[in-house]
Amino acid sequence: MDKEKAAKKFVKLLEIVETLRGPDGCPWDKEQTHESLLPYFIEEAYEVMESVDDEDWKTFQEELGDILLHVVLQAQIAKEDEKFSIVDSLDTVNEKLVRRHPHVFGDKQANASFEAKQNWETMKHAEKKRKSRLDGVPTALPALTRSHRLQQKAAYAGFDWKHVDDVWAKLDEEIEELKQAHEKGDTGNIEEEIGDVLFSVVNLARYLDIPAEDMLRKANKKFTNRFNKIEEELERRGKTVEDSSLEEMDEIWNTVKKQKG
Repeated sequence: MDKEKAAKKFVKLLEIVETLRGPDGCPWDKEQTHESLLPYFIEEAYEVMESVDDEDWKTFQEELGDILLHVVLQAQIAKEDEKFSIVDSLDTVNEKLVRRHPHVFGDKQANASFEAKQNWETMKHAEKKRKSRLDGVPTALPALTRSHRLQQKAAYAGFDWKHVDDVWAKLDEEIEELKQAHEKGDTGNIEEEIGDVLFSVVNLARYLDIPAEDMLRKANKKFTNRFNKIEEELERRGKTVEDSSLEEMDEIWNTVKKQKG
């Protein structure tokens, strides 16, 4: 990486944003606040995720730039309000990275990624003076992601299954309890048991080091692609989904599935 060139480009971005927020800047940029920018920030983050899922690296490059823009814009607003500057944010993250990687910058050992992350979580918990090891996981996270992080934090604290067979057994147990609740027609219990099944599925994914949120997003994409192909094939036949039988749509679905569509 050309660090000097990158530094100059970053300074240029700082100057552009400062101009946009200045007296002769853009009316839209000038009226933005920390709060008003949050929906756009979240949207950009999801666009980054989508470009990675699509392996669209040109778009990924562009979206990372948009994320940088939001970081700099938020920091510029904070500077104008005399809260902090981008320099303060950079100092904080640089110091944090060195401090929480003693196995790289110090004399502590971490022979595997789990140990490294465990060290990170232990130090973070002490630094933040949090009461629970589960504190600090944002409640606004998507439910699957939050579930994964809660289970992950518990595991780093030593609260975890010893073998994957135990995780499978717990999932089977929760599914059986859901079936029993359904047979009894107990709506409230059905809802609770569905939550437990989902939590157990996330736990299995987490134990296998697979992010459940990402996998469900990919499954959604796969379902959408296959259903679109059903619609395309029906259109080729002069029909729509409304005037087609389930058997006909299933037949197309199975054909598409065999084609790895």
